[in-house]
Amino acid sequence: MVTEAATAPGGATADTGPAPDGPAVRARTAHPIVRLWGQARGVRLRLLGAAVVGALASGCAVALMATSAWLIARAAQQPPVLYLMVAVVSVRALGIGRGVLRYVERLISHDAAFRVLGGIRERFVAHLAEIAPAALPLWRRGDLLARTVDDVDDAGDAFLRGLLPLAGAALVGAGTIVLSYLILPAAGIALAVALAVACVLLPVLRARQSARVESRSVQLRADRTRLVSELLDDLPELTVSGALPARLGELDRIEAEHRRVAARSARAGGVAAAIAVAAMGAAVWVAIWFGVPAVLDQDLNPVLLAVVVLTPLALTDVVQAVGLAGSALNRATAALRRLFAVMDTPAVTAPAPARPAPLPDPPGGPTIRLRGVAARWPGADRDALTGIDLDLVPGRRIVVVGESGSGKSTLIAVLLGFLTPTAGRITVDGVDAATLDPDTMRTLFAWCDQRAYLFDSTVLENVRLARPDATEAEIAAALDAAGAGPWLDGLPLGMNTRVGEHGRGVSGGERQRVALARAILADRPVLLADEPAAHLDAATARLVTDRILRPDPARCVLLVTHHGPDEVLADDVVRLADGRRIG
Repeated sequence: MVTEAATAPGGATADTGPAPDGPAVRARTAHPIVRLWGQARGVRLRLLGAAVVGALASGCAVALMATSAWLIARAAQQPPVLYLMVAVVSVRALGIGRGVLRYVERLISHDAAFRVLGGIRERFVAHLAEIAPAALPLWRRGDLLARTVDDVDDAGDAFLRGLLPLAGAALVGAGTIVLSYLILPAAGIALAVALAVACVLLPVLRARQSARVESRSVQLRADRTRLVSELLDDLPELTVSGALPARLGELDRIEAEHRRVAARSARAGGVAAAIAVAAMGAAVWVAIWFGVPAVLDQDLNPVLLAVVVLTPLALTDVVQAVGLAGSALNRATAALRRLFAVMDTPAVTAPAPARPAPLPDPPGGPTIRLRGVAARWPGADRDALTGIDLDLVPGRRIVVVGESGSGKSTLIAVLLGFLTPTAGRITVDGVDAATLDPDTMRTLFAWCDQRAYLFDSTVLENVRLARPDATEAEIAAALDAAGAGPWLDGLPLGMNTRVGEHGRGVSGGERQRVALARAILADRPVLLADEPAAHLDAATARLVTDRILRPDPARCVLLVTHHGPDEVLADDVVRLADGRRIG
């Protein structure tokens, strides 16, 4: 098994990563919004269409105001009613068109945005599967949930409340400026200045503060989600230990700060909206200032004066949407940075070979050899294992001992394929494991963890996870072999007894017997047990360990333990210290 810059079978260095200046690196260093646009392949035409339709809807609103102004002013001159019919019909058409076009724009934009978000969430979860479980400890519990749900939703605002409103504002603003300029040049220039202040200068001036506030808001929300998740998961332990009030106090502090940040953002948004409305009002006054003398000098039709005076008011909603768009883009940028931070985490396992070699299947069981194996956890600055030599032979019982941090769990992770060695080789009956499919390689191992997870189902279904096609008789035999027979006999429903949420309905010893029954039912050539008796009382630990190390000529057992007396049951004892084998 090799990874990027890992030792290949022939001793050379295999570099499977992109070149330092390759497209993958350039993509990772691009602005998050640019990367989001790159994720929108296949729906870009929909997004562009939504921008056009949205601009038409806003254009209908401006045209409705302009037409209404013309109609009111012209009607004041009391012309024949037929002279007004076109304007009357236009007002009706524009009013209906504004609503219909806005509805169509919502349909198109939300459909496109949800497609993009669905793809991002799918790729995010798929990447989590690639880096799990070795890289998941880089993030705390609950934080990944916040990224998967809240941050992905905020990313969608980049389109719905950010880019699309900006595109619509640019198109409608430009068209309105041209219309006003053709009627009264001074009004057009004033409107252009007002839009530049409201839609360009103001967002630019508050961009840095807005980015900082929105980034902090996203982080606080993620902290809140993480803390609530941890509180729910650890509520019994926190209550017993007396740590619950402190955690609730931390939650109150986060919530209070989140309210302060939200209030600061709202105040800034309110001030920006007020300035934007004032800018439109200023454009109205400038149009009046220059328009009235033009009417008096008969250089401007008085009916058109009403048009240039009232038209800027129709842009109020547009400029307010631009102010909200800046905040939405900053919030989406902060959320996307959190998403891409996970998605850019390199995989800790090598990809499957294009043409994997067949897995050896000798009659007596496979022999797995490790030679000079080294491995490193994600984010670490040095190897957790160095120069490990080990033989896993059928029928052999191996006990691995060492202090915490000596590399015992790392050795299990390497064997299970959760970590790809940074050096050395692993072979299966002489076949390099790097040439085998990783999923096929894992079929050689059964795993009994020190804290096995139990689903809120029955004992039977929890054991059946190891082999879904197993019969009840086979499951009962596995439980009996794990020493769970007497316990099940005392339960009214036997194997059909539910274990409760997170297995809280059973004791630690019963949990480990269920985990051991899974490993036995899986019936793999190698049984890996990572300190399965770590949280058990002495008597129960002894029973579980005896079951694991029971001699079996067809199975190799590797037991990681802190318990010295377990060594007497082993054929080989591996002592680790600082990632190296010392015995």
